[in-house]
Amino acid sequence: MERANDSSLMGFILLGFSDHPHLEAALFVFVLFFYLLTLVGNFAIIVISYLDPLLHTPMYFFLSNLSLLDLCFTTSLAPQTLVNLGGPEKTITYGGCVVQLYISLALGSTECILLAVMALDRYIAVCKPLHYVSIMNPRLCQQLASISWLSGLANSLIHATFTLQLPLCGNHRLDHFICEVPALLKLACVDTTVNEMVLFVVSVLFLLIPPALILISYGFISQAVLKIKSVEARHKAFSTCSSHLTVVIIFYGTIIYMYLQPSNSYTQDQGKFISLFYTIVTPTLNPIIYTLRNKDMKVALKTLLSKKNVLPTNMIFKEVFPRHVVSHPASI
Repeated sequence: MERANDSSLMGFILLGFSDHPHLEAALFVFVLFFYLLTLVGNFAIIVISYLDPLLHTPMYFFLSNLSLLDLCFTTSLAPQTLVNLGGPEKTITYGGCVVQLYISLALGSTECILLAVMALDRYIAVCKPLHYVSIMNPRLCQQLASISWLSGLANSLIHATFTLQLPLCGNHRLDHFICEVPALLKLACVDTTVNEMVLFVVSVLFLLIPPALILISYGFISQAVLKIKSVEARHKAFSTCSSHLTVVIIFYGTIIYMYLQPSNSYTQDQGKFISLFYTIVTPTLNPIIYTLRNKDMKVALKTLLSKKNVLPTNMIFKEVFPRHVVSHPASI
């Protein structure tokens, strides 16, 4: 691939927060703290959902996928950020930047689709409870999860490759702490109008259509929940759905602010802090929100912690979905 620069040989200098050296030590502690919380929280959700037979349902299957996504997404970015903040070394190789761009873009795009899939699962569970088990069967769940992962991968391959085609003319000072598309576009020494149009179209597909579908599904969910006569069942349904809706608002809100606004509508420092929030903080909030607001997860966690003996092997390797799943909305 021909380039009018030598960035592929010398890599990039990540300026990061070097404009605010007094903040770097505090930000290092901040990032490390949230990164460790992300690892522990999301790994705990995966393990609990896997070990507790009562959580072998489509909802927790998708939640485990979300936790795995967050683990990989944060791990693709946090270590480099810690290196950038923790010492004088502010560089990243060209190959490292390319790998980081492809992986983070693929995982971020996958999460956009997966959150919409999780909303579809909640819609069917609440609005079509009698058909929930037959509709959300293991095969369909695996297909929906696969579509989410593959769509994210496809977007990354197309979008990242298109961005990396741009000549940089020797510009290698990246005013960011990670390799991200908007920051790379600013380094280009040619007209990036086409790339910005591609970025806008992709952002609409992944950042506007999925949340629109989610909001529509939750409109139907709200109507169905209000018709439930049992106060306890209604509260449980609202609690579970509000957990997912909270994650949706936090995730999409920050990324839409970053990608769907003109780059001149916010300062570069604002862009860095927004990126820091959705790359480091948001993956930590997901397990906190789902565990604190989800009674089933809290009960499962207490049960596993209270057991003195290790679960037998045949319990650990049970099928992902039970033969019988309660289909009433109160079990959501």
